[in-house]
Amino acid sequence: MAASLPYLHSLTLPSRDNRCLPLRSKNLKNACVHCTVSWNCKSVFWVPIRISNRFQGMQCFFTNGSSDSPDSTKEGPFSLGVSAPDNLLRSKTLISFSMDGMNDFETQLQEFFTEVKDLIEKGDKGSAIDLLQANYIAVADQIHAGDRGIEQAAILDIVAMGYMSLDDLKLAGRLLEMLNDIVGGIHNDTPLLGSLLLHMGSVYASLGKFEDAMLLYGRGIEILERLFGKHNQCLIASLLGLAKVFTRTGKASRAIDIYHRTIKILEKSRGAENEDIIIPLFGLGNVLISEGRTEDAKTSFCRILSIYKNLYGSKDGRVGMAMCSLAHALCAKGDIEEAIHLYRKGLQIITDSEYKALDDGLLEKMKVDLAELLHVAGRDHEGREILEECLLIMEKHKGSEHPSLVSHILNLATSYSRSKNFVESERLLRTSLWIMVKTLGPEDQSITVPMLHLAVTLYHLKRDEEAEELALEVVRIRENAFGKHSLPVGEALDCLVSIQTRLDRDAGKVLALLKRVLSIQEKELGYESEEAMTTLKKVIFYLDKTGKKEEKLPLQKRLSVLRTKYKQKVAV
Repeated sequence: MAASLPYLHSLTLPSRDNRCLPLRSKNLKNACVHCTVSWNCKSVFWVPIRISNRFQGMQCFFTNGSSDSPDSTKEGPFSLGVSAPDNLLRSKTLISFSMDGMNDFETQLQEFFTEVKDLIEKGDKGSAIDLLQANYIAVADQIHAGDRGIEQAAILDIVAMGYMSLDDLKLAGRLLEMLNDIVGGIHNDTPLLGSLLLHMGSVYASLGKFEDAMLLYGRGIEILERLFGKHNQCLIASLLGLAKVFTRTGKASRAIDIYHRTIKILEKSRGAENEDIIIPLFGLGNVLISEGRTEDAKTSFCRILSIYKNLYGSKDGRVGMAMCSLAHALCAKGDIEEAIHLYRKGLQIITDSEYKALDDGLLEKMKVDLAELLHVAGRDHEGREILEECLLIMEKHKGSEHPSLVSHILNLATSYSRSKNFVESERLLRTSLWIMVKTLGPEDQSITVPMLHLAVTLYHLKRDEEAEELALEVVRIRENAFGKHSLPVGEALDCLVSIQTRLDRDAGKVLALLKRVLSIQEKELGYESEEAMTTLKKVIFYLDKTGKKEEKLPLQKRLSVLRTKYKQKVAV
């Protein structure tokens, strides 16, 4: 019996006779993909699709890395400590590994997705949904009738991808479950299955379903290895996807092995200086940083920089991006001054070459990273200048009251607080709070971030009553949003305790708050966490202050044990 199908938004379709012909998976002769749906016209364009039963070979896909490829360069693999963008692995999916000559069915699949994507980009989401629903209903009828072949799977894949593009992750997930069930019954020799598995793996990974993604990538790699051997470049996209999943699930050593394997395949097939090697080198560098192997990571990023310089010259924007990635590795290695120098040089090249727009999000992030590094180096004034520049650029492009300004205002406020300029910090924090309340309302939990920062700033300004009022409001909003035993509430309570201690509030009530904080930290951070140890000291102090000697002794013993463990840990 056919599996039950997820219900999509209700859609009244005209008579099928006027609209399309069904897929026929048993003889693989004719299939229909809805290419254009217009409820005002009398017919749907459809194309009979012929698919050969004989497997003829596959065309391998990999990001070509050319200068005109936005996936490989301009949206590039450089994002300072995070993995290469997902779209590097899923931008061409079903036609990526295609049969020689790419048959009509694949062409129609690509045209179908292109049309959906174009509608979404134009803001016509309603028509995009209509198009997806029409194709879903057509293929669902065939699945209910018992047709569960590669054509049905391929169309479901495109429909799921369309809903992903519409940010309907729940529905996309349900479609993937259907698709997974169908794919499980398709033989490994079936044309298009390898590319279908690659795309499904990347979508599952983007949904955070990493175990499913591993299985799909693994099956796809087995198919390709049997067809082409273990050293063919057709494995690259699947290997990169699997490496990324291993990275996300903490299997760093396995990810490193796959990245090395991928690099060797590319070196053999395309040469050691080919731009395609940059993507696995970047992924490898980030994993090595996370594992503390900073010298090895530096080697990876130096090689990326060398490749870009050789291909495009030292003044190309990609060289600037590579410099910033190398600067990130140097920072992790502890070479702060060298990292700052390289960040500045890289950002200047990017600006001079106009490789990124001034308000580009990635460029903005790199500037903020440099500002943070300057603060770490004690060069607060230089860091603040960069933060002010980011704020001015955002104001120019978004307006003075846009919510995207808030992060920059908070960064500046934090910088001024570090420099003990609490008056300016207060002004900035009130501005950010006003923008957020105006945008989100007075009960949204997001407003508690600037609100709590403001409470701390008022505490430093010795305006404790105002600070207490704000801290209490933060606790109330966060309790409603996250629950009374959540870590965000614990953070707010910890701040409130400091304020009330200086206000000399009732010691018993302060002790009760401290016990709540300790309980939350033990649950969320662990009994031996540094935060819990700090709070434990405060609890012991207030137990002594309130005369509760019997409770104090066991906690003192626990604190002594924690101190010993912490000293040993630091010594190691």
